[in-house]
Amino acid sequence: MSSVKHTTLSILLLFTVVVMCTPAWAGRIGVIMTGDIPYYNDVHTAFLAHMGEQGHDVVEQRPMPDPMSWTNAARKLSTIGSDVIVSYGAPATLTTMKVTSEIPIVFAGVYEPETMGLTGKNATGISSSVPVEMVLKKMNEIAKLSNVAVILSKAEKDSILQTKMIKNSESSLGFHSKLISVSGKINKSAITGVDAILVTTCSAGMMNIKDIIEIGRKNKILTAALIGGAENDGVILTITADPEEQGKELAGMVKKIIGGANPSGMQVKKPTKVGVILNMREAELLGFSVPPNVKSSATRVIE
Repeated sequence: MSSVKHTTLSILLLFTVVVMCTPAWAGRIGVIMTGDIPYYNDVHTAFLAHMGEQGHDVVEQRPMPDPMSWTNAARKLSTIGSDVIVSYGAPATLTTMKVTSEIPIVFAGVYEPETMGLTGKNATGISSSVPVEMVLKKMNEIAKLSNVAVILSKAEKDSILQTKMIKNSESSLGFHSKLISVSGKINKSAITGVDAILVTTCSAGMMNIKDIIEIGRKNKILTAALIGGAENDGVILTITADPEEQGKELAGMVKKIIGGANPSGMQVKKPTKVGVILNMREAELLGFSVPPNVKSSATRVIE
């Protein structure tokens, strides 16, 4: 009789320990992050840090920057029963919204989400929009712009939107855009006759960023980007939404959704921290004289 009591007590204690140690709202989180984009990696690192040790099953998909790869990744995360899907960048988010209208989607690193229709009954997130004209004005102060190579992807809607904004600034700033569309390996020989290179937020462009920096160095031309992650590699001017803030806000939204909140009732957040990163080391190496006001406006200077 005593043995039975002890056994029953042991089982109850074990059950109590298991219940207490199991997170009350652990869930399966699917993640789509295109390729090996440094900025998305930084946002994702911050996201995981702010999610904490909650016992979630995080399943990552890293598709190449093309429609079929994004679709396959979204379908896989839908099939495995993700409770929520985290997507980085507009193309991955748009594709995921086409694949599922039921699974909650939370995005980050997305430019002008409302303009691109990235809001719906199952989607919310944080925008990474930065003022394109401000980037161009700072570029123009560093090196008087005449012909600017714009790196874009025709498969990425946000990249196309930014390119239109750049084109709209041509007359006021007195430059001409040379559009360089990238889908795979960049054609380096196409980037000629320009005095600056501006990389939009396109994943395809960022996957070629080392070649783009090499072109800038070889021809001593200004490089700039609307997405972070390559400033230490040699991009001279980067204006980007802070990846730490992106990851923190993303984690807060995901926690609420796993806890039962409906994404349709969660407003898309706007970035409050925008970084202006100036690589002075690279600028000086290429012979650029950066005006004091441009340098003083930077939130980070790489000497």
